[in-house]
Amino acid sequence: MIRRSPRAEAQSLQPGSIRLLATDIDGTLLNPQFQISEGDLAALRQAHAAGIEIVLVTGRRHTFALPIAQQLGFDLWLISSNGAVTRSLGGETFHRDMMPAETCRRLCRSMQEFRGHTVLTFDQETKGAIVLERMDELGASIQRWLEKNMEYIEFVVPIENSLVTDPVQAMFCGTMARMVEVRRGIEDCGLDGKITVLRTEYPDRDLSMIDVLHGGCSKGHALERWARNRGFGPEEVMAIGDNYNDIEMLEFAGYPVIMGNACAELLGRGWKVTRGNDACGVAGAVEWAMDGTTVARDAGP
Repeated sequence: MIRRSPRAEAQSLQPGSIRLLATDIDGTLLNPQFQISEGDLAALRQAHAAGIEIVLVTGRRHTFALPIAQQLGFDLWLISSNGAVTRSLGGETFHRDMMPAETCRRLCRSMQEFRGHTVLTFDQETKGAIVLERMDELGASIQRWLEKNMEYIEFVVPIENSLVTDPVQAMFCGTMARMVEVRRGIEDCGLDGKITVLRTEYPDRDLSMIDVLHGGCSKGHALERWARNRGFGPEEVMAIGDNYNDIEMLEFAGYPVIMGNACAELLGRGWKVTRGNDACGVAGAVEWAMDGTTVARDAGP
């Protein structure tokens, strides 16, 4: 059970109280040009040098998060695939939470109407790590991303035939309106309790991604597990995020911080708000973690 964080205005942050800092990647650590800004990079390196452990928590697959993590210049762990895999920069695995193949098979059969939006991922670094039937309905930005990673992609029709091992997750990609239909379809699948459904939305790109994972799997549960392993309580954890799939992680952390560019639902929760990802918002949160000063502004009354 993820502990609910107190409202941001009630928090009292003392210098040195943060021992673990968890940050999302896309929309948070990466700026609008999909790069780490120099200010954010310097701030994370300063925090690491001061003894704060940094962990990246992302919806990306581990392999696709590695180039970002490697830019930081120090050793760290990554929680990837929205909490399904926790693995070190060097490849050591701490925990995996795979989706049972039979559960995924039932999901795919129930979602026949959305075959063109369906992507399965597997925890391997070879062709077949990403499986789909076709690409034409996924949206332009997802298609471009897939085209850059063809070495990992396999086309299987029907997609259920790829389920010879447990997948990491199923993912549905498309326009915002189409993914509303997907969410309704998943609700009718009869898999309550067996799956976790997470969404990530980018309204300016009319792009939505619905991730379906093993029941109970989320960024929040994975961060809680990692913090407990490292001996850190929630009050020693700061989490930084911007989107719906970050909510469980932010709820666990004693000090949740959201980006100025965060989605409306997060902005309305009363959590601390730092600057946007176009203005080194991560650096603002790191400064707060290190010296106890206020982040850029508070959200909510």
